[in-house]
Order: sequence, then C-alpha cells, then structure tokens
Amino acid sequence: MNRILVVDDEQLILDSIEFTFPRDQVIGCTSGKAAIDAFLENPPDVVLCDIRLPDLSGLELFEKLHRIDNRVPIVLMTGYGTAATAIEAMQRGAFEYVLKPLYPDSLVPVVESAIQTSLMCRTRAIVPNLSVQSDSQDGDLLVGSCAAMQDVYRAIGRVARQNVTVLILGESGTGKEIIARAIYQYSHRAQERFLAINCAAIPEQLLECWKASCLVMSEVPLREQSKSESGNLSSATRGRCF
Repeated sequence: MNRILVVDDEQLILDSIEFTFPRDQVIGCTSGKAAIDAFLENPPDVVLCDIRLPDLSGLELFEKLHRIDNRVPIVLMTGYGTAATAIEAMQRGAFEYVLKPLYPDSLVPVVESAIQTSLMCRTRAIVPNLSVQSDSQDGDLLVGSCAAMQDVYRAIGRVARQNVTVLILGESGTGKEIIARAIYQYSHRAQERFLAINCAAIPEQLLECWKASCLVMSEVPLREQSKSESGNLSSATRGRCF
C-alpha cells in the first residue's frame, strides 16, 4: 500500500487530500516536528509539504527529511507562489512545486509520478550470480542462464561500481529499465535517487524547453508541460538517471 505523508497546518488541505486519495494511504501532520516523527516511524512513498508551517519552513523540513532519506520524493505546496521560491525548491532537489488551491486533475498525476519514482528506487532488480545485502528477495528478477544473459550479468557487475556513463541498447520491452535499476542497486549510489525519464512521452514541441529545465534552472518549473516527469536532473544528483 502506498503511503502519502501530507504536512500542512490547514485542516481543509488535509481533508481535501484525504478525499482525493484513499484515506488509509494518507498520513496527515500539522507541524514539521510531527512530520519528522511520522517519517522516521514509517517512511512514506511521497511527501506533500506546505512551504509555510507553524514551527519551521517547508524548505527547512525538506532539508531535514532529505537528510534522513533523499530517495523519498518531496512535493512542496504553497499558496504564495513566487519565482524565487520555485527556483530554490527545485534547486534543492524537490520533486515538484505545486500551487494552491490544489485540484485533483493536476495533483494526482504528480503524486502518482512521485510514487512510481519512489518504488523504482526501492524495488530491487535481482541479478543471478551477483550478491547484494538485502533483507528481502522481492523485486524484478532478471531471468535467463544462456551465454548472452551471463554476459549481461557480468557487464552489470563490471560497471555497477564505476562512475561511468552506460549505454543500454535493446528493443522496446526487453528490460532496459530493469538493467538500469540493477546497475543502480548494485552500485555505491543505491542510497541515492533513481530517476527514469520517458523521453518518448514528452511532446516534440516541448522537448527543447524540457531539456533546458533539466540542464539549467528555468524561472518556472514545467508543471503543466510535463506532469508525468516532474522535477529535473538535479533531483538525481549522486544517484542514477535512466
């Protein structure tokens, strides 16, 4: 079951998010301290955090949660949107920055994308003949014992611990993303974030604009242009990007 931690001192916001998503998936907190306690007790899949909280700012809470586990995507919310705040939030590695009032048709895709990112970071791609310390063997198992697959396993083992760019080639549906996650999980970057970007889902007319938002900080995050791929490459700093 997905867990959504919502931090906002307005009860109306907490109630509206509980109405938008299954109630048993939403954990509501009205202060930064309560949010940190809830985060430590049962790490969520995604955090929705207001910029203005009674005991500390949303950006301060973001930094504290980010230090605990920066693989958990954090979406910052505010009713006082400014370019400076948006830029700072995204520079710090926020998954997305959304404006109030919150509407389900715009919020749900952002949260679903964040949850998918979180699951990709936590679901292991298990490779036969490679050993990773793990309490569970749940994950996407790479199968096959033929010579070709053995070469793939050996290649994963060779590159996983290196700081190199890896080109993964293959037809659609052959498991390129699972290979990428295997490299990530067996690397020293496994405690950081894994970010998968579906370039084919980005409209051609917005591609150049989207590229600019990934490589240099634009003044306004592209919430409307690409809801399915929120955030930017800086969110995968020290991690892996596929």
